[in-house]
Amino acid sequence: MAKPIKDTPVLYDEDAYRFEMAAQNVVFLPKEEREKIIRNYEEVKKRCKFL
Repeated sequence: MAKPIKDTPVLYDEDAYRFEMAAQNVVFLPKEEREKIIRNYEEVKKRCKFL
């Protein structure tokens, strides 16, 4: 039987502040960079055989 999932810890003080700032300051990748990552992912997926 699987183990139960623990509750997510609550963030306080400086940890909560840093988390909130990081969530608000998301830097999106340029379109070319995203396409490069997807091409690399597809190439790796083609070469690897998983069960």
